[in-house]
Amino acid sequence: MKHNTQFIQDFMKHYDYPEEAIKEFTRLLQRLDDEEKFGNEFDIFVNGYMYPEADGLREALEGVDALGIKYEENECTMEFVFLLLCAPILRERYIEKGIGEKLFWESASDFKYKLIECIKCEEVPGTFVAGWNDGLFKMERFTFGRFQYEESEFERDEYKLKCGKVLKPGDTYINFHIPSSGVPLSDEVRLDSYKKAYENYKHLFPDGLVVFGCHSWLLYPKHREFLPKNLNILRFMDDFEIIESDENDEGFSNGWRVFDKYSDLPYDQLPQDTALRKAYAQWLISGHKGGNGYGFIVFDGEKILR
Repeated sequence: MKHNTQFIQDFMKHYDYPEEAIKEFTRLLQRLDDEEKFGNEFDIFVNGYMYPEADGLREALEGVDALGIKYEENECTMEFVFLLLCAPILRERYIEKGIGEKLFWESASDFKYKLIECIKCEEVPGTFVAGWNDGLFKMERFTFGRFQYEESEFERDEYKLKCGKVLKPGDTYINFHIPSSGVPLSDEVRLDSYKKAYENYKHLFPDGLVVFGCHSWLLYPKHREFLPKNLNILRFMDDFEIIESDENDEGFSNGWRVFDKYSDLPYDQLPQDTALRKAYAQWLISGHKGGNGYGFIVFDGEKILR
């Protein structure tokens, strides 16, 4: 296949990729075109994963990584170029299945967020979480506004939420994720996303009440003890009824999400240049740990039921 295509160039420009990333990805794509053996070997993994349908991503990425070693290319960059070459195939499938091209462009925006994470943490254009995109390529995870959503199944014991909704083992709920897009988690942004997702998933809930669920470090209940009261994270937490939480065995396993490449530094050397970083650094210096929360939202299309 041709690798350095106009579609991929337009794709990167559509999301305003950093120039350093466009330059590096273009160099590698052109190398795949110029070196036939390299390009053909790379294509085996793209085609093997995407045809007849997206399946076997872990194996495909292992193959891509081995090629990176063979041809002396960075693993993170190789894996990102793999995603770029899968993207036009995914776009066609969105169109063929009547999902719509608009939703493709919204959902594929996540590539950029992972790219920026990689630049910040690994100091190289690419991705260190390429496997995360399996849900995207299987057309199981979609972006509606600020958040990403996918159908999921409740696997805990029966639980009655405060609003009266009962969650039973095997019940469908809509799991969602918070990409690192940089868009503030304001009241307006959150509600807009819930409303858009509601319209897409309401057919799965006969009573008209869509259940959203999320497991995230952002929902760690102890945030209320040390984060500044004006942070949107606390407003986001207020949307949920948190039914479970856990604490890291040591330190803050999601530290890279806050401190980027500095996350492995001693706590007293962590940057404190934002309110979130300062609060977390001081919390860790004081001997505390990070953690996660697991919570639910019941949404009627206009508001959260409490």
